[in-house]
Parts: sequence; C-alpha cells; structure tokens
Amino acid sequence: MPWKRLRDIRPLFRTLRFRLASTFLVLLTAVLGVVGAVGIQNLQTVLESQSEQTLHEQLSALKGWIRFEDGDPIWFMDPADSEAVAEVSRLQIVFVVADDQGRIHLGSSDPALKDLYDRKTILAELAEIDRAKEPIVKTIVSKDKIPYQIISGISVDPEHDRKWYFAEGRSLAGDELILRRFRRNFFIFLPLTLLACALVSWYSVGAGLAGLQSVEKAAQAITGSNLGLQIPKRGANDELDRLIDSFNQMSGRLQQSFEQIRRFSTDVSHELRTPLTAIQGQLEVALFTATRKEQLQEAIENALQDVERLANLVRALLLLSQSESGQIPMNKSVLDLGEILQDLVDQFQIPAEADDVKLMETHEGPVLCEADRTQIERVVTNLLSNAIKYTPAGGWIRATVEQAGANARLIVEDSGVGIPKDHLPHIFNRFYRVPDPNPEKGLGLGLSFVAAIVKAHGGDIRVESEVGKGSRFEITLPAGPVRTPSDTPVMQS
Repeated sequence: MPWKRLRDIRPLFRTLRFRLASTFLVLLTAVLGVVGAVGIQNLQTVLESQSEQTLHEQLSALKGWIRFEDGDPIWFMDPADSEAVAEVSRLQIVFVVADDQGRIHLGSSDPALKDLYDRKTILAELAEIDRAKEPIVKTIVSKDKIPYQIISGISVDPEHDRKWYFAEGRSLAGDELILRRFRRNFFIFLPLTLLACALVSWYSVGAGLAGLQSVEKAAQAITGSNLGLQIPKRGANDELDRLIDSFNQMSGRLQQSFEQIRRFSTDVSHELRTPLTAIQGQLEVALFTATRKEQLQEAIENALQDVERLANLVRALLLLSQSESGQIPMNKSVLDLGEILQDLVDQFQIPAEADDVKLMETHEGPVLCEADRTQIERVVTNLLSNAIKYTPAGGWIRATVEQAGANARLIVEDSGVGIPKDHLPHIFNRFYRVPDPNPEKGLGLGLSFVAAIVKAHGGDIRVESEVGKGSRFEITLPAGPVRTPSDTPVMQS
C-alpha cells in the first residue's frame, strides 16, 4: 500500500513547480546553514575575545588591589568602601597568588579548582611568562564540570626584587549558556523558516506558472474549428507573457496556414471541376450523338485541349506548392539580369507586335545577381505575359533592370487597363483573378508563383496600379556574394 501511494505522488516530483520550489528551498537551506554556522562561529569568537579582555582587566585590577608588606602579599582596601569591597569580592571568586617557588599565599577557597593550585603548573607558567613577557590564557574544567578561563601573569615586589605569580579567572558557564541558546534558537528558527518559505515558494511558483497552465489548457482546447485561439496576456511583460505572445502568434500562423490549405483545396476543386466537366460533356455528346468521323475527331480535339489545360494547371499547382514550401529546386549562379531581360524581351516581341503593343527594354551595363536562372526567367516571363494580355492595342510596355546598392531591381510597367485598388492586396493570392469578361486570360496562379519565387530568393515585390493608366511591378532581389566575370577563375591548358 505505501508503494502504491508513492507511485501515485511520484509524478508530482517531476513537475516544473516542484523542481523550482525545491531548488529555491535547497538554496535557501544552504544559505541559512552557512549563515547560521558563520553566526555561531562569530558569536563564539566575540565571546572569547570579550572574556579575554575582561580577564586582562581583572588581572590588572588584582595586581592593583594587592600590596606587598614584609615580602607578603595582602589586600589593600578600605573596608568601609562598599564598591571596593564588591570589586574585591568579585576578584576573589577565582584567583591565585603564589611566590617564585610555587607556594600559594592567597587563593580562592573553591575546592573544585584544585588544578589552579598545582605547583608544577605554576612554576612552568612563571618560566614561560618570564620568557615570553606576556600573560598566559588557558581554560580549565573544575570537578563540577564548569569551564573556567584563567589568565596568569607576573607581578614584582620592588622592595625585595621578587617575582610573584598572579592568576585570575572567570567562569565560562554564562558564555556557553548564551552560545547554547543561540544554537537552540537557530535550530528552532531554521525548520520553521524553511516550512514557511516552502509554502510561500510553492504558492508563488504556482501563481507564476498559471500562465503556463493557461497555455496548456489552450493547446488542449485547440481543434480544427478554433485554430486561432488566443490567450489573454497578464500585463506583466515577463517571460510568461512573452511565451503567451509567442503561443498566440503560433496559433495565428496555424490558423492562417490551415485557412490557406482550405482555400487551396476549395480553389483546386473549383478549377479542376471546370475542365473535367467540359471533357465529360464533350465525350458524352460525342458518344451519344456523333455519327460521323469528323464529329468524333472534333470532340477528341476539344477534350485534348481541356486535358492540356488541366495538365498545365496541375503542373502550375505543383510548382507553386514547391515554391511556397521551400522545396523548389534552386540552382543559383551569378546572372546578368540585363542579359536575361534582353533575351526574353526579344522573344516576346512577336506576340507584342501581334497585339499592336510596343515592348521596350532598358538596362545600363551588367546587373549582377546570384539567383536561379530558370526561376528568374519564369518571373520575367509571367510579368511580360500578363502585361501583354492586359495592355490594349496601341499601348506600351517597358521593362528595366538596374543596380540599387546591394540589390538588383527589376521593373515591368505598362499602359494597360490597370488594377482596381480594392483588388491590389489580393492579386498575389493563388487563383485570384480580377473580374474580366475574358475567362481565358489565365488561371490566377501566375502572380502567386512570381511572389513565391521572389520570396524564395529573399527578395521583395511591390505593385502600383491605377485603372485606365496601367500597372508597375517592382522586384528587388539581393545581389548576394556575387563575383564579377573578371574574378572568375579561367581554365588554362
């Protein structure tokens, strides 16, 4: 049963809340332990220092109250002076006065302090004090287990030029009592403090992690119908608020991506349905009504045209999907955009002349850029093809490339029908077509494909247009780490 209870609470030990609270508690325990140990050591040092200072003062006072008469030490005081009597009584609690032979002349009457009167010890300390010229401080323990700190020194009888041994002591029981009380209070205070801090840290960590719990609940609540679920920020502008902000941005991106997929599926279904329906209708008519070979041949030709249109659509969708997902194959090399533009403009001169549209190209010197030649040619081809389609007879189209600092700029502008302002924000969306009486003008994928290619190259595309006055498409591509032709190594035989 205890093991089962342990298994039930074991997941608690792996929670972030427990780890944070326990880490704080361990650090606090270590800090308080060090503070307590240092505090006890400092208190002990202070008590020892004060005790030694007191002993020095008492030894000086003992020497001051004793006089030598006829070679013997006597107390020299006024019995009527109560303060003097009190001070002498305090000095007489623990003291010894002995001659240079170790014989005791004056001393305390406490039999428990037998070690204080040891003759050999007195003679040894006399020799040590005489050699070091400093008093000796020691600690002895009486028979009743009370520690005493003793200071011993030398006083000289000037009349007989004789050295005397003086020792004064004080009980350390009071100091040890203070030290024991401090330790006891500390060890009572420590667990109570740790318990209080544990409760406070558990509560505060839980309150701080409430934002994480809201993120967890929101993540669990996300379904296909509420991908854009947003979590309200707490207003603290801390790490959790930044996490919530990142989650909200991720949720928004997910909603946008799924909405894009949904629109893509809807658009593909709509675009595929039209040619498939046409193919089905043409074949059914040919099957049930055709009586001559020519009728069957015409139906098959019409169906093939729709199949070709369907194949072009599928091919364009595949390329667009690859470009938007970053999977489009890129074979970058150093290109001269001016040369590419000139070649493509020459190719489009025939269809432009057929529509009575003047097609012009301008560039000054080489405009170098590191890019995929095939993809850049698709960009220019789409822009020129759209410009020719939507420019009435007698109009003009001008294509320009130029170096713009660290970028290369491609501009295609025309005097065509223009694009209404309310349609401009959507023209790069797949399958989006500005309403036009001619349904054969395109599938609505060309500009979205252009935008995807430009984005894959790290560039930017902008459009300006006015109805009846024409449109202007401007593409900016980073030049990249290109090398001029003179820098290209040449193979030598």
